[in-house]
Amino acid sequence: MKPAAPIALYFDAAKETGGDAPLDAFSPDATVRDEGKTHVGHAAIEAWWRAAHEAYGHTAEPCEIRDEDGRTVVRARVEGQFPGSPALLTFTFGLRDARISTLEIGA
Repeated sequence: MKPAAPIALYFDAAKETGGDAPLDAFSPDATVRDEGKTHVGHAAIEAWWRAAHEAYGHTAEPCEIRDEDGRTVVRARVEGQFPGSPALLTFTFGLRDARISTLEIGA
């Protein structure tokens, strides 16, 4: 299964360490939940992206993509400077108007 364009844009950006946040993929009021924190809107998402990449120097490569209850679930191999690297993480995307409206990242 091929991911929707904004999800593909997200993972294209996640293949690099230190790259820019893929803000064009997100709606202006998008919500990201990661590591127990919630980030809302482009400014917060950009700050989250930069902080995570600086802390972990990680990349993410999709391994499996499926639709589940109207959302796109991607299992991705995440590799970086953190205990247990590489790890398989789950990225659950909600889309609205051809952009990511919600993203939840977990184990």
